[in-house]
Amino acid sequence: MKIRSVLAIVCSTRNAWLALLLSFCLVAAMQAQPTERYRSATPSADGIGKVYHGREIAQMMGFDGAAWLERTERQKEERADLLMAELALKPGMNVADVGAGTGYYSRRLALQVGPEGKVFAIEVQPQMLQVLETTAKRPGYGNIVPVLGAEDDVKLPEASIDLAIMVDVYHELAYPHEVLTSIVRAVRPGGRVVFVEYRGEDFSVPIKTLHKMTEQQIRLEAAGQSLVWERTSRKLPWQHVVVFKRP
Repeated sequence: MKIRSVLAIVCSTRNAWLALLLSFCLVAAMQAQPTERYRSATPSADGIGKVYHGREIAQMMGFDGAAWLERTERQKEERADLLMAELALKPGMNVADVGAGTGYYSRRLALQVGPEGKVFAIEVQPQMLQVLETTAKRPGYGNIVPVLGAEDDVKLPEASIDLAIMVDVYHELAYPHEVLTSIVRAVRPGGRVVFVEYRGEDFSVPIKTLHKMTEQQIRLEAAGQSLVWERTSRKLPWQHVVVFKRP
């Protein structure tokens, strides 16, 4: 009996050491081969050659395309009035307009939240920011706060906003994971993150493929964040409005 007990102890100790050695090997292997968040590809005509969750990131619209953001047909094509109704904003709310551009939506958001609220108009292009700063000096738009963001961070304080919206912007972000992480951090618990993108499922929408996104793709990329899908609205002519909530 004593010999069997000794053998059992030896075998048990040996197995424990083998298990420990195996765990060290697994950790070393994981550290040696980290998971790549983005991968490189040959750039397409409208892309930057950077792939995230199977989609190529689209080229960003530069300041030279600012006039297109203020085109007279935009109201008919996008129905900003329907979008504002969909958001159901209340006076006094703090909203982030991520990738605000010339402020087409910032101006409309500012009227919705009123003088007691704030619209943080976030841009990474200094020329766009100058336009936003001029707008913020106009009567009725003093609640617009232009913010110079970084390509991987919206540069807002933690839990400082009630809602963040990206209109035709997310698909152009060079660092979508990092930017979305910074947005979620800035949204208060119970607040919302809203994606407005041209419908990638609808071939009749006359927008280049890389500048459209399917609802499935949006939900896939948002799944890595502390967000819960709330609803998707298809009331706009060409875009869907995908709404997430921070628990």
